[in-house]
Amino acid sequence: MNMKQPSTWTKTIVASMTSYIDAGSIVAGAAGLSLWEAYLNLGSVHIGLLAAFSSNAISAALGALVGGYICDRYGRKLVYTYDLVLYMLGMLCVVFAVNFPMLFAGYCIVGLSVGADVVASWTLIAENAPAKNRARHCGSAQVAWALGPAVVLIMSVFLGGLGLLGNRIVFAHLIVVALVTWILRLKMPESASWIANKEKEQELIARGLWRKPRMRDLFIGANLKGVLFLLGVYTIWNLCAGTMGFFLPYIYEKVGGVDNVTANALTVGLFLTSAVSTVFIFMRLADTCSRRAIYGTVACLFIAAWSIFLLPEQSLTMPLLIAFAVLVGINNGSGQQAFYQMWGSELFPARYRASAQGVLFFSARIFLGLWSLCLPVISEAYGFKVAAIFLVAFATISMLIGTIFNPDTSGKTLEQIEEERYGSVGAGP
Repeated sequence: MNMKQPSTWTKTIVASMTSYIDAGSIVAGAAGLSLWEAYLNLGSVHIGLLAAFSSNAISAALGALVGGYICDRYGRKLVYTYDLVLYMLGMLCVVFAVNFPMLFAGYCIVGLSVGADVVASWTLIAENAPAKNRARHCGSAQVAWALGPAVVLIMSVFLGGLGLLGNRIVFAHLIVVALVTWILRLKMPESASWIANKEKEQELIARGLWRKPRMRDLFIGANLKGVLFLLGVYTIWNLCAGTMGFFLPYIYEKVGGVDNVTANALTVGLFLTSAVSTVFIFMRLADTCSRRAIYGTVACLFIAAWSIFLLPEQSLTMPLLIAFAVLVGINNGSGQQAFYQMWGSELFPARYRASAQGVLFFSARIFLGLWSLCLPVISEAYGFKVAAIFLVAFATISMLIGTIFNPDTSGKTLEQIEEERYGSVGAGP
């Protein structure tokens, strides 16, 4: 007897939980950074290493690269099902860490699992979503991406009096969420799009019309155009977003002059704004209104937000810090990441879709890792204002590329988009 298929929204919500635990793990580290710094007597080099090799950067990059390849070759479900076991093991290392090597190892393991999982989940969401409501479904991952940090930071505020123990509890709650998500995933089917493509691929390869896909195929023809476009949109933007994701409470404390609890409370407001923005801007409008106009407007808000830190430090009053949180929150919910998540699946054929996202995610987190190594050193040597100049420049470049080269994909099926970009034979080189 055939088991009843989960609904489209059930598949979307279960897949979206990856974004909750990804962003939650990054922000849990950020919320407790000053606490770990004091407990383990960490210097700027240690902090840079944690930022660079955590789920915010290099280890996630490697996980995405490998995970994307596995997804396209062996199926989305293989990664999707077993990856969270690795995540939970890494989180246990963090929860019970008593020295820097143990903490560092846990961050790296979590990062590897998160990178692979994000690629599988974001691909599944887009492949399962109806063409006319793809932005609405993709946006659900953005809501989860915002709620994860919001819950983490609310917990951090209420558990602030417990010191480092409170941060360990915050990390432990992500293990529970991952366990529940993993159990639900065991009932999820393989992507119908991947299955259909594999059958088509085997048939065409047997007839000599296709060859087996290769990773280097991503760097020729229409694939290369998609890669370059999304590098400009997402990788450059992520230098700012990653700075916010891992360092923001730390920046609030060191630059804004507020205490740890206030810093976390401000960041909660940012992520709650992000969730609201996703629901009322991206999910409501991106399937029916001009995506170019939405992208350009929301991306400009990001530039305005980081420009606040170009002001003299004594001018950084609480209203300005709140304004920063609101502007960045709107962008995080409906800006570059929301569009990248959708475009990453729309602009590539099924046989390269997860691999392309893996390469792009790899690039974004590698560059972020390098930037995370540089940021504490730049801030310590020249002040955060110099770092803020770079961040404003990154945000501006990303805004221009995404607005000028915005693709016309709204309302089209993935198969229609593929035919327009690659021709009727399909699926790239």
